[in-house]
Amino acid sequence: MDNSGKEKEAIQLMADADKKVKSSGSFLGGMFGGGHHKVEEACEMYCRAANMFKMAKNWSAAGNAFCKAARLHMQLQNKHDCATSFIDAGNAYKKSDPNGKTLWLFTIAAKHHISIAEIYESDLVDIEKAIAHYEQAADYYKGEESNSSANKCLLKVGAYCAQLEQYQKAIEIYEQVGANTMDNPLLKYSAKEYFFKAALCHFIVDELNAKIAVEKYEEMFPAFSDSRECKLLKKLLEAHEEQNSEAFTEAVKEFDSISRLDQWHTTLLLRIKKTIQGDEGDLK
Repeated sequence: MDNSGKEKEAIQLMADADKKVKSSGSFLGGMFGGGHHKVEEACEMYCRAANMFKMAKNWSAAGNAFCKAARLHMQLQNKHDCATSFIDAGNAYKKSDPNGKTLWLFTIAAKHHISIAEIYESDLVDIEKAIAHYEQAADYYKGEESNSSANKCLLKVGAYCAQLEQYQKAIEIYEQVGANTMDNPLLKYSAKEYFFKAALCHFIVDELNAKIAVEKYEEMFPAFSDSRECKLLKKLLEAHEEQNSEAFTEAVKEFDSISRLDQWHTTLLLRIKKTIQGDEGDLK
């Protein structure tokens, strides 16, 4: 069968699958059952169509077919198959525009990688794979210069890397996003938070690293000096240098009474506090 024949067969498969999906949700389909089975059949047909489009080198159509299969896999609670179909869709979209002329395809691919990442972080609980897909999504967004969306994905990566004790990678991300946002009038308020997170990661690795980092952030972004986050870091550094766990806890409590610290911050602060000799390992 030549490419034209494969494409025609794929188009017919797509049409038949669409009909099955429509009938599976109809009143009669619901009354007499078989709806679930029809969705499974439609899912298989979309995958077959996608592979035929691939053989015909119609990459955009293959990507669309894989997307439809992925959504049905999600509906059927087939989490792994859903993730695989989204990956196949992303690869097809990438091949449909190797020179990057059609930027909207990058957005589609990025959104699919985010969907996969969310499946891995919430349903399959595989954080390493979630990180990989957030990074791929960020790369696609960078490809179309959608920096705000890329930063959102990178911040997810940074948060997970810190939790997994991959501090150097987390530091690089927070410093990068902080530097990208500090000159933006609408986003510069967030820069102090990113530098704060980077400094906490430095602190866990080495107290001296954290001191040097805080000085660097103050020089890069003078507004950071007046922030409550910077003042807290200086108090914590002083308490740590004196090996004073009570002063450390008091500084955290004072900050938390005005600006509530979330679980991520609390986890990192506890890790730092545990490096003080004789510490009992809590912030109470």
